[in-house]
Amino acid sequence: MRRILVLAVFGLTTIFNSAFAQSSHSIKGKVTDNSGKGIQSVTVSLLKAADSSLVKADVTDENGAFEIVIAPAGKYLLNYTMIGFERIYSAPFEVKNGQGYDAGSTTLQAAANKLTDVTVTSRKPMIEIKADKTVFNVENSINATGSNALELLQKSPGIQVDNNENISMKGKTGVRIYVDGKMTQLGSQDLAAYLKSINSNDVEAIEMISNPSARYDASGNAGIINIRLKKNKKFGTNGSVNLGFIQGVTPKGNGSVSLNYRDKKVNLFSNIGGNLGRQENTLDLYRVQRDTIYDQKSTNWSDNKSLNAKVGADLFLNSKSTLGFLVTTNIANTDWSSESNTNITYKPTNQYVKKLVALNTIPGSRTNMNSNINYRYTDSTGKEINFDADYGLFRGTGRSFQPNNYLDNSGNMLSRVVNRNYTPTDIDIYTAKVDVDQPKWKGKLGYGAKFSYVKTTNTFDFFNDINGTPVKILSRSNSFTYKENVNAAYVNYQRQLNPKWSLQTGLRMEQTNSEGVLTRADGVVQADNTVKRNYLDFFPSAALTWAVNQKHTLNLTFSRRIDRPTYQDLNPFENKLDELTYEKGNAFLRPQYTNTVELSHTFKYMLNTTIGYSHVKDFATQTTDTTNNATFVQQKNLATQRILSFSIGSPLPIAKWWNGYANIWYNYQMFKGKIGENEVKTDIPMFGAYMQHSFTLGGGYTAEMSGWFSGPSVWGATWKTRSLGGLDLGFQKQVLKKQGTVKLSVTDIFFTNPWTATSNFGGLYINGSGRNESRTVRLAFSWRFGNSQVKAARQRQTGLETEAKRIKG
Repeated sequence: MRRILVLAVFGLTTIFNSAFAQSSHSIKGKVTDNSGKGIQSVTVSLLKAADSSLVKADVTDENGAFEIVIAPAGKYLLNYTMIGFERIYSAPFEVKNGQGYDAGSTTLQAAANKLTDVTVTSRKPMIEIKADKTVFNVENSINATGSNALELLQKSPGIQVDNNENISMKGKTGVRIYVDGKMTQLGSQDLAAYLKSINSNDVEAIEMISNPSARYDASGNAGIINIRLKKNKKFGTNGSVNLGFIQGVTPKGNGSVSLNYRDKKVNLFSNIGGNLGRQENTLDLYRVQRDTIYDQKSTNWSDNKSLNAKVGADLFLNSKSTLGFLVTTNIANTDWSSESNTNITYKPTNQYVKKLVALNTIPGSRTNMNSNINYRYTDSTGKEINFDADYGLFRGTGRSFQPNNYLDNSGNMLSRVVNRNYTPTDIDIYTAKVDVDQPKWKGKLGYGAKFSYVKTTNTFDFFNDINGTPVKILSRSNSFTYKENVNAAYVNYQRQLNPKWSLQTGLRMEQTNSEGVLTRADGVVQADNTVKRNYLDFFPSAALTWAVNQKHTLNLTFSRRIDRPTYQDLNPFENKLDELTYEKGNAFLRPQYTNTVELSHTFKYMLNTTIGYSHVKDFATQTTDTTNNATFVQQKNLATQRILSFSIGSPLPIAKWWNGYANIWYNYQMFKGKIGENEVKTDIPMFGAYMQHSFTLGGGYTAEMSGWFSGPSVWGATWKTRSLGGLDLGFQKQVLKKQGTVKLSVTDIFFTNPWTATSNFGGLYINGSGRNESRTVRLAFSWRFGNSQVKAARQRQTGLETEAKRIKG
């Protein structure tokens, strides 16, 4: 079946290519030196004659020749630049419909002063605001040093990470996390563990896309966050070494090594990195349920050992075709343990009843592996074809040993219950996709198709400990198998209608087939043992841009998106966390759909202001409920969620030695629905801010101050949290002839990151608080070696994009 679908994809591509073939406008020329010899690697930029704005650029080949292909006719000029030569502009010229233009031969003159031992340093701004996304350039941040990827997200503009390490963007949940263009196929707990194993030394940038086009998978109502890892950008052999030390409550360390080789025919790249250390956090929960008070104080420890490896190759078959291979692996061993003390009191008389002392030890391991083969074709007409075939796997194991001791007021043992469980998870993901882009109808036409198949098996074996011997409890043990197939196709078109107006519009179709089967160890068959679903959805998107004048630009966007449940959230069985708390899946959890419209205004290409409205149908969130004297959490669908949003952000070039960035956001969330028999109707305002300042101090020294703030907000639909934030300060010194860097930073200086939240719903009141090791001192050293010629590496996305957010530990 899969072979048939892949062949069908290739067939569709061939048909589309034939149907949409067209002529385009080509601008050709050659660049030579005074002797008439062609000069390689000259940057040739095509500019609009009216305002000198960039249209497209090319780099000359080994013979000094270049060719720039454009769709619209018009008046242009050319700009020639290269280190060691004088910059040259051509005279304006006109490209007429159906005709090309020959720029002839252009001679560059050597610069007046001979350049020797010149090092070209290119430094991107910390925060870049682009038409379709905001980019946080991590490799330029001092305060990002020593952080893991989850901490980097918390430092990113408009991103929040709550107490359960769920990620939201501008107050909206349902954001999808991509790594190098590939969506992570993990749920909240395993996703958080995976992100913690990625060190900031391996991260180049974080891209935040609030309204993705039809080219992207429709999953993710809050948009997309793409974590772009570092990749070779230079000819020759080169690499880097990074070492880091972190002191919080406990010491931690990290390190990575990268080695790359690139020439005209091949690009080989590799990276290996690791993290080692213990994390400590605390959690306090004061719970009032019926006539009883449960006052719980717990401390959790996580001993982490992780290894990340990335190996790839790009083979440049000819001037049009590239074949790429990529394998990434993440192996993590996490031994999690906790100790909690819960005083139980009879509320009417405030009489002490007993104390629960609960210990929990969970040694666990997680393995992620993704392999990709990519073929890319480009030609002189501007057509580009990308084909990707991917296989990904996730293997997770966990064994819990959980003694629960009930003590009287004098500390004497009243009773003891010991629970054990074994929870392996296996996930296999297969995808194939093709994407085509080409000039068409005076614009750019994109279309493609994708096939994905996911199979996940979750085993939950529950044991009672009888006199030191684990005895499997069949009524509480199960195996849950979930299979999902999504077939998708899309078309996307963008065009510059005239000098002031541009349009992008697209439509994506996704057809989903899924089946979840619960096999109970005791053989009991229930109504939710098997749940099948088949549905077809269409997801339109559009963007209209109006360049009012040189100072003002307006952009209007619309998109419809879907969020499918995580695989473990569909497992209807119960997982006991301790004697008083457990979590439970929901086999009837439905996907949620979001319609979003946004209007943004850009002033002088810097100040960006956005207002938006989102409507979510079948909004799904984690709820807290009770049964007898226990509390459980479960994902449920509410009726609707509506969000009004506002954000404003801009770079701040204060002085030559002082640059900054500031962003503030606000949204107003309106929930309306039911949890069981209880009505939920809540209107909640939320706001936050992010700022960053970098200082060039001279003598190879730089400094950075960055911080974030999130006002009182809501987690799920019932938890209300107080404000929190953090302020970081760092210094950097270049050493070893600027090939080495030493960085020292302090995070969360004022210790404002600990959280406090309350929930009062359905007869259950909870006041909770917690903290992690947010205040740390970090020292890092990096050394770069090898060839220093700058040469951009090709960027590509793999095919495992939508299937990766939905594994939950």
